[in-house]
Amino acid sequence: MARRSDPYSSDASVASSSAAGASPRAPEPDAIGARGYLMSLLIGRPNRNIAAPPSKRVGGYISWMEKVKAIFKGGGTRPWPKPGAPVTDQEQGTSRDGALYEPRPIANNDRSNPPAPSLGRVPLFPDGAAVWHDCPDATVDICFVHGLTGNRDSTWTAHGQREPWPKTLLPPRLPRARLLTYGYDAYVVGKSAASANRLVDHAANLLTDLTSDRASHNASSRLLVFIAHSLGGLVCKEAILLSRNNPEAHLRGIFDCVVGVVFMGTPHRGSWMADWAKIPASALGLFKSTNKSLLAILETHSQLLESGQTRFWSMVREVREGGRPLEATCFFEELPLPAVGHVVSKESATLEGYTAVSVHADHRNMVRFGSADDNGFKRLFGELIRWQGLADPAPSSQQAVGRMMPRSVLSRRTSMSSHWVVPFGRNERFVGRESMLQQLLERIPPGTNKDDCQRTAIEGLGGVGKTQIALEAAFRLRDKHPRCSVFWAPAVDAVTFENAYREIGRAVGAAGIDEDRADVKALVKAALSGEKAGRWLLVVDNADDTNLLLGPAGLSDYLPFSRMGSILFTTRNHAAVVRLDIPERGVISVTEMSRDEAIELLHGGLKENQTRDAASTAGVLDFLADLPLAIKQASAYMARTGTTTARYLDHCRSSDKTMIKLLSKDFEDRGRYSSDKNAIATTWLISFEQISRNPLAAQYLRSMCFLGEKEIPRVLLPSADDELEADEAIGTLKAYAFITHREGQDSFDIHRLVRLVMQNWLEEKGQLQECRASVLQRLAAAFPFPEHENKEVWMKYLPHAQAALECGDDVTEGEPDLLFNIAESYFVLGKYKEAEAVNRQTLELKEKLLGRKHPSTLDSMNNLAEVLRYQGKYKEAGVTHRQTLELRQKVLGEKHPSTLNSMNNLAELLRYQGKYEKAEAIHRQTLELRQKVLGEKHPFTLDSMNNLAEVLRYQGKYEEAGVMHRQTLELRQKVLSEKQPSILTSMNNVANVFHGLGKYEKAEVMHRQTLELKKKELGEEHPSTLTSMMNVANVLDRLGKYEEAEAMHRQTLELKKKVLSEKHPSTLTSMMNMANVLDSLGKYEDAEAMHHQTFGLMEKVLGEDHPDTLGSMINLALVLDSLGKYEEAEAIYRRALEGYARVLGEEHFETVRCRNKLASCLRR
Repeated sequence: MARRSDPYSSDASVASSSAAGASPRAPEPDAIGARGYLMSLLIGRPNRNIAAPPSKRVGGYISWMEKVKAIFKGGGTRPWPKPGAPVTDQEQGTSRDGALYEPRPIANNDRSNPPAPSLGRVPLFPDGAAVWHDCPDATVDICFVHGLTGNRDSTWTAHGQREPWPKTLLPPRLPRARLLTYGYDAYVVGKSAASANRLVDHAANLLTDLTSDRASHNASSRLLVFIAHSLGGLVCKEAILLSRNNPEAHLRGIFDCVVGVVFMGTPHRGSWMADWAKIPASALGLFKSTNKSLLAILETHSQLLESGQTRFWSMVREVREGGRPLEATCFFEELPLPAVGHVVSKESATLEGYTAVSVHADHRNMVRFGSADDNGFKRLFGELIRWQGLADPAPSSQQAVGRMMPRSVLSRRTSMSSHWVVPFGRNERFVGRESMLQQLLERIPPGTNKDDCQRTAIEGLGGVGKTQIALEAAFRLRDKHPRCSVFWAPAVDAVTFENAYREIGRAVGAAGIDEDRADVKALVKAALSGEKAGRWLLVVDNADDTNLLLGPAGLSDYLPFSRMGSILFTTRNHAAVVRLDIPERGVISVTEMSRDEAIELLHGGLKENQTRDAASTAGVLDFLADLPLAIKQASAYMARTGTTTARYLDHCRSSDKTMIKLLSKDFEDRGRYSSDKNAIATTWLISFEQISRNPLAAQYLRSMCFLGEKEIPRVLLPSADDELEADEAIGTLKAYAFITHREGQDSFDIHRLVRLVMQNWLEEKGQLQECRASVLQRLAAAFPFPEHENKEVWMKYLPHAQAALECGDDVTEGEPDLLFNIAESYFVLGKYKEAEAVNRQTLELKEKLLGRKHPSTLDSMNNLAEVLRYQGKYKEAGVTHRQTLELRQKVLGEKHPSTLNSMNNLAELLRYQGKYEKAEAIHRQTLELRQKVLGEKHPFTLDSMNNLAEVLRYQGKYEEAGVMHRQTLELRQKVLSEKQPSILTSMNNVANVFHGLGKYEKAEVMHRQTLELKKKELGEEHPSTLTSMMNVANVLDRLGKYEEAEAMHRQTLELKKKVLSEKHPSTLTSMMNMANVLDSLGKYEDAEAMHHQTFGLMEKVLGEDHPDTLGSMINLALVLDSLGKYEEAEAIYRRALEGYARVLGEEHFETVRCRNKLASCLRR
């Protein structure tokens, strides 16, 4: 099967440009008044000399607001646009998924004026914690936290009063309460410099300062209540969350001691004023320093605000359900501010399910009580009284303190929610091993070693019960430490390990874990290494393969590290213990069971009359070497068949000794067994013979032994006549304990030794190759052609296909097709090197089996050429594509769809090489043939339209390209499903046409829309998504948004280095764009260094005459020109001009542009 047309985008990159800035426009007089009034409301100090806007009830209000917005929008500099082409996003033809198409860069020599300096001064304010009232026998601290632009004293001081009301009204009524106030810089506009602190920064400062103050007053374990106004409530919530799982024990005290929070006008869901306030903050950006992050989080529908609220109230529910009192009361303003309205609506200030109380005042005055008769004070104080006797001065209040005190203060404990990601249920028949379990439970609880992430290993022979001991230890740890999370990851191969990590990541909510291009292992490592993960135990089961753990796969590199974590390994390989650097005291060696334990395990599933003969029981256990797996298998057989121990011993003694020796020798060669444990193979041989009486069960076992050991999907097993028959066969295998059914999944695990012994048994019977061929054929039939849309399916099959292919050397009928799909799987995953290796293996195999001219062989030739192109190996890709095209023309005919695919792919390769006229000619020919053969609306025909439009754009024919791209987009939207990646490709390319025509605002809107859709559908690290990131950054550069462009270019560059490699052509394009934006920012030395590096790499990777290399030369010359290095710049201009003339022709627009740059340089 040939690879289909490109569903993803192709990258093409251009150099970014900068522009000269326009002078700021002076505002109109009436707009100054509007702006001043709005800003005065924002900072809480209205200017009485500025007229308020018309009332909302008056018709003039709308026009007043529109004028305000217009002035605010017009307040900044507006950079001039500059020329340049965008990055291409396109697919190629029907034989290959989309490539990373990189067009040549466009030179840039325009720059912006430097920004104007800030004016004015920074507001002064008292910050940190201050004590309003202290008492020697205090039982509670009450801390007051002000809001946006507030002050730790004046916020709480009523009009006409000299002191804050808490200082005067509360001490007589709360004689055993220490009163504190906390201040921080919450100004959002400064005449010279406003604080850049984010919400989390203020929360961290509050946590640190309050902890230090309480420690200095010997109050670290004292009860704590927060009373917070407006933004202060959000700061308090974040501070409590930061304290909850803080790695520093002293900082966890705030969470442990807090018993209540009073929220006064806190915008839990944001405030419309923040949406207004962004207008002046942005408009005054060149004249005043603004803290936009504080305003952004207060916006209505803010995702950050919603996330913080969800985390906080989830925490409140959890601690309440755990029996700890944690009170919360929400106060809201009854009165509006004049001409503005309610700053924080009741809906935002209150929360369903929690006490809500109103205050008859506006937003500013709701926390300024003039006397104890003030209605708001009475209600607030009533809540404090309600909170279990805080105001009681009698000694009995100590009992109230005890009731309110979280047990974590009296006896340290964590209160975070735990996770249980273990694929197996508890083994109810587990017996013995108590001394080992006691050792484990003394060592594996997180925090046992406060200075390290504890590592422990259970080592021993396969079948000795290591996994079952680890499983029982995990359950006992959960019972003893219910707040400790437990995770389980089998290390049998890289894919299974990653799938287990993905489940862990989903459980802990690791961001981006389900993205298609997510680095799952790195995300989970980071999540568990962070402080928010809490206490956890990670069980790494079957950590036997040192090459897998410490070789190229490097699974050990993804083991998390946290002083609140602990890792438990099970392994049969002592070398793994040594190389994992586990100390000797952390290694628990498991041997055979004691005889009493073995007897208990054997008798557990049997009736009394089956085990009456003590001598035969002892004989069976001697024969089984007291190994748990063998005992459990024997017990399962006897329970199912009713066999006595005496009869079972007879079976053992009558077995084929030669067969036992051969099976034992095989294990000895693998270094896994000593001679005295050969009886385990004897047990399995007997079981194999017994299971063969159920033909379907035997067939299932013969199939499973060639598949991966973990998560074998039922769909990969032979079909049954009915479901009842299938269930009975599965039940037989489970009864013999050969397989384990995964809870909640329709999949099974098979023990590694069972697989090996079963394969050996089949080989001795002469059935090995026949059974393997059947399994490979079934896999080839079930394994779908890998695409983004069906990734969840083929990712489950991939480890089993790999395992089956490794089980023998003989070539079978299904093997080439399976190899073909494995190669395509690697391609879709972006693992191009692996895809190339398997494609070469597939091509070699097909040439032997089918011949060089077979259509299937030509499909593999085509795919090999494409993966070479994706890696920038253009020369080898060109040779292979031309060979494929010639053979397809001879074998299939010139109009066959596969032949047209090869024409398309060759044209795309020519475009990559900058041979645009040749590429255009072949694309036009291909389009005409596809229209005739396939029809005008066929997806492959639309691919050709797209690719022809792209090569036209590369030649500067923007109008013609735009018409064709829009036509392609419309047809794709009609013909294809809504989420097809090729529709996103067309959206990207239409945006690129806007870019080429200088319509940058339209280009930005469409590029951003495309980027968001790609992140959702393809993943944040998919090459096509990175293309759109680069396109957005480029258009931001054209619009003069240089800082934003620089940030996005840096992010794109780092992701491309990670996903594609540092020398991939697409990565080099991002390097060039990064250098260009540095040039736009006036960082000429940095830009020069990066341009030199990019040019050197492009010359090596692409060649001196590649258009991208020539574009890199132009960009280097531009920055040299800017630095006054005119002679160096002239030499490079001349070299580039010669190259453009040679490659593109004297009249090509790039050649003309380069000639003009050289002329400009010569005039200096």
